Amino acid sequence: MHDAVPAIAACGVSPIVRIADNQAFLVKRALDAGAHGVLVPLIYTAEDCQRLVKSAKFPPQGQRGFGSPFPMASFNPDIGASDYLQQANGALHTIVQIETKEAVQNLEAIAAVEGIDVLFVGPFDLGNNLGHPIINGVMHEELQAAIAKVLEVAKWAGKRAGIFCTSGEQGKFYADQGFHMISVATDMHVLPAAVTDALQKSKGLGAAPAASGPYGK
Repeated sequence: MHDAVPAIAACGVSPIVRIADNQAFLVKRALDAGAHGVLVPLIYTAEDCQRLVKSAKFPPQGQRGFGSPFPMASFNPDIGASDYLQQANGALHTIVQIETKEAVQNLEAIAAVEGIDVLFVGPFDLGNNLGHPIINGVMHEELQAAIAKVLEVAKWAGKRAGIFCTSGEQGKFYADQGFHMISVATDMHVLPAAVTDALQKSKGLGAAPAASGPYGK
């Protein structure tokens, strides 16, 4: 992470780190490495979000410790530690994943927590938690309604809404709906698919069939 984050930032792209759990030391590690924000799973209640904000923000808004020599370079190479300290609370993004039935039930309270910037839908885990897993790319109407609710509540609270997608077409669909932060694809699926397609064509077999399975088509 300490290598990847500054490399991404040097390309003019904001590095966002998805941590494994809502634990203060994981939040601190990501932000102290220079991440421009954290994406945090396993959120259930507003209290979870309040605890996250305390981990992600410097006093008086939170309890984040100060002293890492790394984040300034990824944040802005022209500023020093004092500038970073004064700007970080307002500039770094705190993003919560909405992927549980409980999070949907507590959505208004979660969105109202000061310091939470983005409500980000994890559709596969959310579908599983609702009892309607996504099979071959098909979303149950209850899952679709939950996703729509996340967007609606985010707008109501003055926050941003995000979602994980598996294709450019799906990303365009949710962008048109009004989602702001969209994960379009993952390298572990896009790269093998592109290589397989190229090999198929080089053998005169035509385009490779679209990938299927838990990520749909």
